[in-house]
Amino acid sequence: MKFFVDTAEIAAIAELNDLGMVDGVTTNPSLILKSGRDILEVTKEICDLVDGPVSAEVVATEADDMIAEGRKLAKIAPNIAVKVPLTWAGLKTCKTLSDEGQMVNVTLCFSTNQAILAAKAGATFISPFIGRLDDINLDGMDLIADIRQVYDNYGYETEILAASIRTVNHVTDSARIGADVITAPPGVIKKLADHPLTDKGLETFLADWAKTGQKIL
Repeated sequence: MKFFVDTAEIAAIAELNDLGMVDGVTTNPSLILKSGRDILEVTKEICDLVDGPVSAEVVATEADDMIAEGRKLAKIAPNIAVKVPLTWAGLKTCKTLSDEGQMVNVTLCFSTNQAILAAKAGATFISPFIGRLDDINLDGMDLIADIRQVYDNYGYETEILAASIRTVNHVTDSARIGADVITAPPGVIKKLADHPLTDKGLETFLADWAKTGQKIL
């Protein structure tokens, strides 16, 4: 499974990238706002930092304008994945840009039918939103499982990018089902290392080591 980091914060990306935990980055207008940076400037900086795909999202709602924005974003760096919403205009944009050889991430997916349309339009990634489905008392993991089954049934090459990851269990379940990628905030990725038994075991080892009176350095 590939790990994408869902942030536009350079320091957080760099920390995880140094550990080999970054296969790509996803951003959106809300994350750009949170960063306080110019979208073109910060996206270029991220692209220079990581080797994998960096999703940069269009903000227009009409296809012609989306396509124009997508082409401008694509010029930032070769590893840009233009991010478009799952609307008819977004699908038209996806088809146009993918036919031009551009990576496209189709976002805000909430149904299997939407995911089928994105695959047929040539999407590189489909981003089903797990957490937002959970918020309305639906199981977001069911959507990941359904898309996985349908894509496997027909050999669609679009990668399932599990998004709106809120918990470490979302990561585990996505991996178990077979999502190709997860994108999560840095804090969630770092929490994957946490376990109370690890903490307890380390505490015991350190206490016993202190009793030996020894030092390694």
